Amino acid sequence: MSARTVSVILSAVLVVYFVLLGGRALALFRDGSPIAVALGVGVVLLPVVGAWIVWSTLRFGVRTSELGRRLAAEDGLPDTLDLPRTPSGRVDRSAADAWFETQRAAAEQAPDDWRSWYRLAVAYDVAGDRSRARDAMRKALELAQV
Repeated sequence: MSARTVSVILSAVLVVYFVLLGGRALALFRDGSPIAVALGVGVVLLPVVGAWIVWSTLRFGVRTSELGRRLAAEDGLPDTLDLPRTPSGRVDRSAADAWFETQRAAAEQAPDDWRSWYRLAVAYDVAGDRSRARDAMRKALELAQV
């Protein structure tokens, strides 16, 4: 199953969950007591925050995919297929670290090029640092103005 399909399914499940939460919030509002109304407000805020998180995550994914397509059209996607792998299929840690260093150096050489930041994001991901990978991808998106 593709990541896009999983995202759509999970988003649909969240919509159902938000509708159910809305029903609970209405029941709390109908009760009328101050505590129930306060809880109802809290229950209404949960879907709002959840919807914002879903929206921002999906938007990040769409924008990242767009950058990937642009880089692929330029034949500039990073290639990790030649890196040695562990039996589980992950890139060998020392190989990932060495490849990361080359991508980091390239990003330092061209700090205003979104392509180098995209490749650096992939290098962070391969090295297992998801947080910095997202940060580097955000920088690539900012530079590319997608």
